[in-house]
Amino acid sequence: MTREVILYIGVSLDGYIAKEDDDLQWLEEVEGEGDNGYTAMYDTIDTTIMGKRTYDYVMEHAVDFPYPDKKNYVFTTSEQGSTDYVDFVNVNVVAFTKKLKEQQGAKIWMVGGSGILDAFVKENLIDEYIITVTPHILGSGIPLFKENNPQINLELVNTKRYGQFVELHYKAKKC
Repeated sequence: MTREVILYIGVSLDGYIAKEDDDLQWLEEVEGEGDNGYTAMYDTIDTTIMGKRTYDYVMEHAVDFPYPDKKNYVFTTSEQGSTDYVDFVNVNVVAFTKKLKEQQGAKIWMVGGSGILDAFVKENLIDEYIITVTPHILGSGIPLFKENNPQINLELVNTKRYGQFVELHYKAKKC
């Protein structure tokens, strides 16, 4: 049995995950409930994957590294080596993740970057989509999904309301 990759992400009603300048402040302005399902998802994973821009955003806005108890991979062409919490990786993210899925462990959270997300969608590497819709129409920004994706059939597992957020939880139907 292979490990599953989870996409857990917030999105505006019109389909954007961030403003064009990577701003996510609009997410903080929404009245939620508790941690909006974060802990329930976080407890199912042991690994995170993210791009360098996402990592830089996290580091700029967090007091402490937010995933210290997980194995963390940051895909980048500009850094090498490791820190106390992350391994910087400069290989093909799809090939790397396919190998990672074959290893023993819990689920893998694809934290972000739109480039990694696009590569994963095009290869149908995401097993669970947990998408939390916010009450915003941003009008422009970084889209959740880019163009020219394959058809991926999903099964709705659950919906949940957290204050003004609505979480949609889907599993990919694998052929």
